[in-house]
Amino acid sequence: MPTFMFEAIDAATGKEIRDTVDATNENEAQATIRSMGYMVTKIKAQKASASAAGGKKPGRTFALGKVKQKELTLFTRQLSILQDAGLPILRSLKVLAEMQKPGGLKNALLDTCDEIEGGSTLSEAMSKSPKCFDRLYCNMIRAGEAGGALEVILRRLSEFMERASALRRKVKGALVYPIVVISVAVGILSFIMITIVPQFKTIFDDFGTTLPPMTQVLIDISSILSTGYVGGSGDDPGRQVLPLPGWCFIPLVPFLFMWFIKIVRMNNYGAMGWDLF
Repeated sequence: MPTFMFEAIDAATGKEIRDTVDATNENEAQATIRSMGYMVTKIKAQKASASAAGGKKPGRTFALGKVKQKELTLFTRQLSILQDAGLPILRSLKVLAEMQKPGGLKNALLDTCDEIEGGSTLSEAMSKSPKCFDRLYCNMIRAGEAGGALEVILRRLSEFMERASALRRKVKGALVYPIVVISVAVGILSFIMITIVPQFKTIFDDFGTTLPPMTQVLIDISSILSTGYVGGSGDDPGRQVLPLPGWCFIPLVPFLFMWFIKIVRMNNYGAMGWDLF
């Protein structure tokens, strides 16, 4: 049975209604809508989306990863301006989609337009593109639709995103100095452990004395970093701990740390603990 999209006015409250109804033809659909107490202002048959028909979606290009925050912020600001000007939401999205460069945002906007033409609300359509519009974004749009103040919500959302982007830039700028200092410190410490400490190890081996535990730990770490072996003396290299000298793995430490943080934040409790930290 065909599905018809309609816009109507509730005779009792004067509120604008936008919904869909199943009927065999347009006359039957209008009769059904009137029986609900609505006055029909617009009605048309729902088009099958390209995804449902299994056809190729025109205008889409291959895109990897999420949409850049800067692009999404600019789009939100532009959409709020068009809504303030009174342009219909579908027309606004199509205009903005045509302005975008090929990529994830353009694909998401074209998909959103298809969903709206199929009878979905803006928030429902945007929720189908989670790589572009996250839960917070879609919920804000849903609140704007429910309150009849979509243009206000879009304006506030764009302002929030602009402030968040500015704060993110400030944080990144503030982190540059400590990152440089830590990197230099790690480089100097690695140089000492790889080149200077092994010379002391040779001297200590000549003495033939038992070293204090902390000194022995320092010597072992130096040996692992410089050769990948530990516990050697004289011509005996000792026990192999790493397949390569330890210094080869130092550049991997930042990436391992970032991977660890990502794993922790995937868990709700881990994300909460990280934010509190």
